[in-house]
Amino acid sequence: MYKWDAKDYQKSTSEHQKWGRELISKLNLKGWECVLDIGCGDGRLTAEIAQQVPRGAAVGIDSSPEMINLAQKTFPPEEFANLRFQIMDATRLEFSNEFDVVFSTAALHWIADHRPVLEGIRRSLRSPGKVLMQMGGRGNAAEILATVVTVIEDPKWREYFYGFSSPIRFCGPEEYESWLSAAGLKAKRIELVPKDMIHNGKEGLASWVRAVWIPFLQRIPEALRGDFVAAVVDSYVNSHPIDNAGFIHIRMVRLEVEAEK
Repeated sequence: MYKWDAKDYQKSTSEHQKWGRELISKLNLKGWECVLDIGCGDGRLTAEIAQQVPRGAAVGIDSSPEMINLAQKTFPPEEFANLRFQIMDATRLEFSNEFDVVFSTAALHWIADHRPVLEGIRRSLRSPGKVLMQMGGRGNAAEILATVVTVIEDPKWREYFYGFSSPIRFCGPEEYESWLSAAGLKAKRIELVPKDMIHNGKEGLASWVRAVWIPFLQRIPEALRGDFVAAVVDSYVNSHPIDNAGFIHIRMVRLEVEAEK
């Protein structure tokens, strides 16, 4: 379990939010559906889904108490009657035949084994039910990951990463199709989608690294984390210079999964 800074994440993940809104538009909601958002984070996208289902409901779950606490404070139930949030592990979904749609974005690549997640999704869905998910896919953020690995190998940082294993898993379509089938879900579309993540200069990139790369940062004493982030940013910019408009680009690849029960 990692301790997330929910407010920092909220401020530093505008690209994730943009991609999430694009994914919501593909749901083609009619207004009556009950929707489960897995890995809802700060709840902003779940709240947007709730607005689109005034005769239905939206439920956001996340394993991070910090994220759920922020979501509940931002979207209190007395103001958002068809929206609720709860702490829950995506590999141990506690629902049964409750949802018409399961949605997830920028979350499931943090889970090593997706099979229990998909089995839980099948149990959670009514029949017929719809699944639409997007996560980091094979080849995602490969260049900045390589940069992080290079920085970790520096003697200044190496001692903090002995025995470290990254929890991130970027899957491809082939393996995902077999997992869906095994879970009793029918794949409709599974594809890798390239994305260009844009950050406003070094501070924009540093803000994203601080907010998202928590498994790495929590290996390091808090007093040294700023130095580690700066080392990652400087190393990345050395090989991927800031463009003429002042932006830094990161090549991302998202795995988009559409399935049905």
